[in-house]
Amino acid sequence: MLTVWGRATSSNVQKVMWTIGELGLEHRRIDAGGAYGGLDSPDYLAMNPNGKIPVIDDGGTLVWESNAIVRYLAGRYGAGTLGPKDPGARAAADQWMDWMLTTLYPDWIATFFGLVRTAPSKRDPQAIAASAARAAKHYGLLDAHLAQSAYVAGDNLTMADIPIGSTLYRYYNMEIERPRLANLEAYYARLTERPAYRDHVMISYESLRATD
Repeated sequence: MLTVWGRATSSNVQKVMWTIGELGLEHRRIDAGGAYGGLDSPDYLAMNPNGKIPVIDDGGTLVWESNAIVRYLAGRYGAGTLGPKDPGARAAADQWMDWMLTTLYPDWIATFFGLVRTAPSKRDPQAIAASAARAAKHYGLLDAHLAQSAYVAGDNLTMADIPIGSTLYRYYNMEIERPRLANLEAYYARLTERPAYRDHVMISYESLRATD
């Protein structure tokens, strides 16, 4: 059976679980990381020497790094749907997955950590506003792209949507200034209609909120 290690409130684990939900794969998830710990145990480090979540074991195939896991699952179990078969379509999905990691993610996570994972007395409002503004600029680029199609890599959901889409629940629920981006908002609305997205991404993050 496919086994996933990682807590449900981890955004990186949510990517994997959303993918599993879309594919309808039988699986089990084992809580690890955060309050659950376990990432420094010899058994865990044997699976992922980085000591981070998530990790999957798919019948003896071990994969870590969330985007790599999404690609693996999409390729193995969703070829032609989540995993595009055409090389050009595959490259289009890959480039947006990489864009999420290299361009969007640093400013998105800085905003989230600054506003949610940092106690109010220790927050830097100017730094939070700056990272939120940079994230909004990135989302603006995506908004322009989404004028061309319903999803990131075409008119159907693919692996390209998983990393980017997994950021939007938190983005639209953080108390920050956000520009009106009609295409992005419509895209987010489409994602919220998907049961797997609601089950695995639209999860309260209040347990992660730091307090004084």
